[in-house]
Amino acid sequence: MFAVIKTGGKQYKVAADDLLKVEKLDAEAGSTVTFDEVLMVGNDSDTTIGAPTVDGASVVAEVVDQGRNRKIIIFKKRRRQNSRRRNGHRQSFTLVKVTDILTGGAKAAKKAAPAKAAPKAEEAADADISPLFDAQEGKDDLKKIGGLGPAIEKKLNAAGVSTYAQIAGFSADDIARVEDALNIKGRFERDNWVEQAKELAGN
Repeated sequence: MFAVIKTGGKQYKVAADDLLKVEKLDAEAGSTVTFDEVLMVGNDSDTTIGAPTVDGASVVAEVVDQGRNRKIIIFKKRRRQNSRRRNGHRQSFTLVKVTDILTGGAKAAKKAAPAKAAPKAEEAADADISPLFDAQEGKDDLKKIGGLGPAIEKKLNAAGVSTYAQIAGFSADDIARVEDALNIKGRFERDNWVEQAKELAGN
């Protein structure tokens, strides 16, 4: 089954388990969001088109992460006026995973409460992370890097990464080692962490 939803002034075709990058939503990672503006619902044999939306249809998704896209440069120049203006912009986005497509006014199933042992399992996983780099003097607040939260900061610290300068100086091999060890494949490139670290380090 698929659906076409509208959010943030844009339309998206989605199916169950799809990862979708939408305009920023006011929701924390791990929470559930519902998209009520469903313009179309269909499957292999039948398709329903809304007028403008499909009655009783909704799409439920789980917030995976909050982040920002790569920086774009806005440069303006006026001829013969000696006027130049250069600005940068990084658009915020929310990464969601589609969990269910509902029709006929059906409600989303309540999410089961996490097991009490889950935090202990996370702590054990962090304890298993071996240092990848030599300890550095000083410690920066890595959470100031967009898309890098407390949990990832803790894992980076366990791997021996504690300063902006370290991240700013990462090579492609360093990034690959860290992402494999911490199971955060693609985060450095997607959230542009190296460039952010360079700015925060004053490089």
